[in-house]
Amino acid sequence: MIKLREQLIVHDKNHKKFFSPFQKLKQPIDVIFAIFMKNIEKMIQPKSHILVIFGASGDLTKRKLIPALYDLFQQKRLPEQFAVLGVSRTDLSDTDFRKRVSEFLPKNEDVSDFINMLYYEAVNTGNATDFPRLKIRLKTLRQELNIDDNYIFYLSTPPLLYEVIPASLAQVGLNKSDAGFRRLIVEKPFGTDLESALDLNKKLLLYFDEDQLYRIDHYLGKETVQNLLVTRFANAFLEPLWNRNYIHHVEITSAESLGVEKRGGYYDKSGALRDMVQNHLLQLVGLIAMEPPVTIGADAIRDEILKVFKSLSHITEENVTDHVIRGQYTESKIRGNQVKGYREEEGVPADSRTETFVAMKFFIDNWRWGGVPFYIRTGKHLPTRATEVVIRFKQSPHHLFHTNENVTSSENLLVIRIQPDEGIMMKFGMKVPGAGFSVQNVGMDFHYSDLTHDRLPTAYERLLLDCMQGDATLYSRGDAVEAAWEFVQPIINAWKNDDSIPVYGYPAGTWGPEVAQNMIEGDGIEWRYPCKNLTASDDYCEL
Repeated sequence: MIKLREQLIVHDKNHKKFFSPFQKLKQPIDVIFAIFMKNIEKMIQPKSHILVIFGASGDLTKRKLIPALYDLFQQKRLPEQFAVLGVSRTDLSDTDFRKRVSEFLPKNEDVSDFINMLYYEAVNTGNATDFPRLKIRLKTLRQELNIDDNYIFYLSTPPLLYEVIPASLAQVGLNKSDAGFRRLIVEKPFGTDLESALDLNKKLLLYFDEDQLYRIDHYLGKETVQNLLVTRFANAFLEPLWNRNYIHHVEITSAESLGVEKRGGYYDKSGALRDMVQNHLLQLVGLIAMEPPVTIGADAIRDEILKVFKSLSHITEENVTDHVIRGQYTESKIRGNQVKGYREEEGVPADSRTETFVAMKFFIDNWRWGGVPFYIRTGKHLPTRATEVVIRFKQSPHHLFHTNENVTSSENLLVIRIQPDEGIMMKFGMKVPGAGFSVQNVGMDFHYSDLTHDRLPTAYERLLLDCMQGDATLYSRGDAVEAAWEFVQPIINAWKNDDSIPVYGYPAGTWGPEVAQNMIEGDGIEWRYPCKNLTASDDYCEL
């Protein structure tokens, strides 16, 4: 903005006619610039509305949603006329609700102005007869606070209410966008298999139009995930290389150092395939493999992601073992501390076959990616917490130089780190100083934190603001959700119907089952083993 102001001053000096309308106002350039910026802020400021959070007494609301809204308030990104109405079965007053959520706000700051935007209504969300009272409360709040007839409904509830609440809202007419907008945010999971996902989408569309539905995947709200689009389409030197002619394979690793902790009962009904692969990691595949969109708009980008999902070479029930490996962590010692195996975790059956690790190989059957393997790996109780995308380029066809004795071959990698230590690293061969032409692999890295000294918005902060502005780019569309489930459904079926498919054990704190380490094809090529530090890439770190 400072650069923009300087450019305006230059134009003011050298091109008088450019500012002739402003000169008639006889205003100094700083005043003109302030008026200009105020008008820009009005253009991007969300419209006045009420955000209704169902499940307001739950952990997601207190730990994620309220802090994200407070951050938006601090940055003056919320509308001037705005309110949050918390809704759940718990019997609370406005004051009680404000006290509860204030525990999750900064203690050393005056949060009173923000807290006063919060209201509460006790509603039995499973009982449609309570919703007329909710409608009356919303109308009262709008009139008292001079808020426009706009609502966002956030389902921070158990999935069993995803069909019930929209039906109850429709019954009292709160789904109709005649006088203002109505938007419905739905948290994952979007079904537990293909059949339930199709059923959920069908029922949601009975009450809300697709452009009113915002299926939230917090992974897409991460700045570094969004940076995948910029990395791909803002750098002309990458596009000629981003295809089957130059790329050997693509890896995506999402490693977690923790186990299931106290969530064993919930996790055992899900597993790594449903919890991570079907949504988060396939969305990353979509961003990596998509064709350039016509515009940076919600429909254009999501159309291209859907094309990727439709082009996935489907794994059949009969060949699942050729493409997918599942594992489960076992008892181990990590840094001298005894760690339970998955089956010893609270709430987990002693004979559970739920996977805590998945490694997968598949292809995308289109012109750009034909024949290029994509590998996905995710798991609990791995050596470190890291999520990254690795683009491994093909080796040069003619080997002129000798590699360093500790290096099997010169490799060209592009590593895009999603979390933590967010950034990008390029790895390539360089000459070792001295006589001869020995080659050693070196890395050149960029850390996302070096780009700005400003704070990075949290995922929920970004996604909430996008919904307020009516931008669904980073939200999943119904057809893409169904296509992702269609891809993983044969794997779910095979694991359910064929007990002979093994669940490999791996000691907690290691990189998964040993059999998964040999999945990647290529002479001397194996998985990249990420550490917390982006550039510490050659070791099995933190074992």
